[in-house]
Amino acid sequence: MAQRQGIAFSLILGLSTSEVNSVFDSIQSRSNAMPCLLCMSYEKRRLLKNQKGIALVVTLLALVIITAMVVEFSYGVYTSTNNLYNWRDSQCLSLMARSGVNVSARFLSDILKRYKYSYPGSIELPVENPFEDFKGMILVNVQDESSKFNINSIVSPNGLLNEDAYNSFKRLLKILSIDEKIADSVADWIDPDSEARISDSEVGAKNSGLLTVDELMLIKGISRKDYDTLLPYITVYGDGLININGAEKPVLMCLSNDITDDIAQRVIDYRKITPFEEISQLQRVAGFNLTLYGPISSRITVKGKVFYLKSSAVSGGLKRIIETVLDTSSLPTVIKYWKEY
Repeated sequence: MAQRQGIAFSLILGLSTSEVNSVFDSIQSRSNAMPCLLCMSYEKRRLLKNQKGIALVVTLLALVIITAMVVEFSYGVYTSTNNLYNWRDSQCLSLMARSGVNVSARFLSDILKRYKYSYPGSIELPVENPFEDFKGMILVNVQDESSKFNINSIVSPNGLLNEDAYNSFKRLLKILSIDEKIADSVADWIDPDSEARISDSEVGAKNSGLLTVDELMLIKGISRKDYDTLLPYITVYGDGLININGAEKPVLMCLSNDITDDIAQRVIDYRKITPFEEISQLQRVAGFNLTLYGPISSRITVKGKVFYLKSSAVSGGLKRIIETVLDTSSLPTVIKYWKEY
């Protein structure tokens, strides 16, 4: 067919058959090349579109990263500023709490100079705001440590067991429904010898007096429950004399087997009306005869010397607390313990 067309064209155009075939071949080669050129043009356009899409993705990714950095920076500034303000307010509250301690210490000093006795065993003292700019509140709790049983007293300074104090401690444990063997564990912890009263009680023993009541948790056989039960009634401060004007019922009862729940309650009711100014006035309480008074007279007092203070300063949701123990038995007053948080 192509040959016939070539011959026909050669007759019409006056060209030789080879020349006509050459023209046909040229046209066919160009027609074959057209789709490739169109195809290349399409590929270029698609590549350009892909490049634009990648640029958009990179731009969005950069925007996300920058946004995250800005948010993180802003949050850091915010938290740092808040921490700075909280630190400033905390320092202010610390000064307020210290003011509460100082005011209460002066109050105690004046009371102890004015009266021959100290009553009650615990009291809350609202402290007047010392500064106009301070919008918070200061509250101080004062406790007479002499109204509690001194567990260090179960061992005498010479290292020997103090039988009276030891027996009192055992009675206190019994009254509080705590295992009485704890008295032996505490005695072995304090005394200087290595002779165990019960199995393993001397293992790791300190062999000296307790500095804080928290040390009880280090003694074998004393659980957290035992510690929490004992805490309101014991101390490690003072000379071991118990202030009958402030002692709670379990502490009064531990002084003697003969002090019943009823007699202890009468003591509490009596001092509410008339605090004891002298220890001998204890005999005025119904049922508290000389036979009962005599054996404990050397172990009681009517005036506290060591006091625990808890000063709390509160403002704007923040609180600062100072716990301290002051020994007023000598001048100037001695700080036995200080904790601030």
